[in-house]
Amino acid sequence: MNLDEKTIQELVTEVLNSKKYRKTGLNPATVADLVRQEMHKHTSIKTALKAVKRKLHNVVAPYLGEPDYAGLSLKLAQINDDALDSEPLRTFCLDVLSQHASTAERIPLMTDFYHQLFEFTGKPNTILDLACGLHPLAFPWMGLPTTVHYYAYDIIQQRVDFINLFFSKIGLAPLAENRDILVSPPTIRADLGLFFKEAHRFEKRQPGCNRAFWKSLNVDTLVVSLPTQNLSGSHSLLEVHRNLVQANLPENRRVREVLFGNEMVFIIERVMKN
Repeated sequence: MNLDEKTIQELVTEVLNSKKYRKTGLNPATVADLVRQEMHKHTSIKTALKAVKRKLHNVVAPYLGEPDYAGLSLKLAQINDDALDSEPLRTFCLDVLSQHASTAERIPLMTDFYHQLFEFTGKPNTILDLACGLHPLAFPWMGLPTTVHYYAYDIIQQRVDFINLFFSKIGLAPLAENRDILVSPPTIRADLGLFFKEAHRFEKRQPGCNRAFWKSLNVDTLVVSLPTQNLSGSHSLLEVHRNLVQANLPENRRVREVLFGNEMVFIIERVMKN
């Protein structure tokens, strides 16, 4: 089924105005991309729209946890000691990180996680945090100066606004942006790209998309992390996710794998030509 652009935009507006998404500031480009994909697979708008909403649920991932951003912003403003090692700030960050399943799992290992990660990659001057979720709230544990250029990308405007508020609070430039990185990959040159616990969900959204996406990034090192098991912990995903990375590895890249708890970390480096 082929639809004209006017009809596509009407369907995008319908989804964005639904009770589930109307207050999130969801990026319209994400919905439009899903609409265009699904319209070619279905014979009616009704069934296609149902498929769009199913995929969108996985993309937005509300089941991983979504905090009250307005309430958190008020709490953040009340913190007087904004030093990266201050107890009030770190307690606040831990509370936020614990509200999202993918970041909560990393909390017990955070200090060692970034220390070991940067031993492999070197300490970056410019970071792209791709489909960042709440991960930027882990910055106080990274051991990096606030002169770092930390670009964070997400498709939920409320989340982006909150992250920029947090960045400004701790002295980082407010470089979080509402961008669908699959539709419009960032072109910024960076030492390090972080793509944490998202590649498998990108595959569900658009099978085979990771290879072209990873290749498009202008980063020296891309760190892709994936869970070692499903959310319920009932079965291992080790081989499935190893295969996912190998199948999508662009040419002229080498990869190393490191395990951190229940997270597989793949360090994908650009091979420099002599």
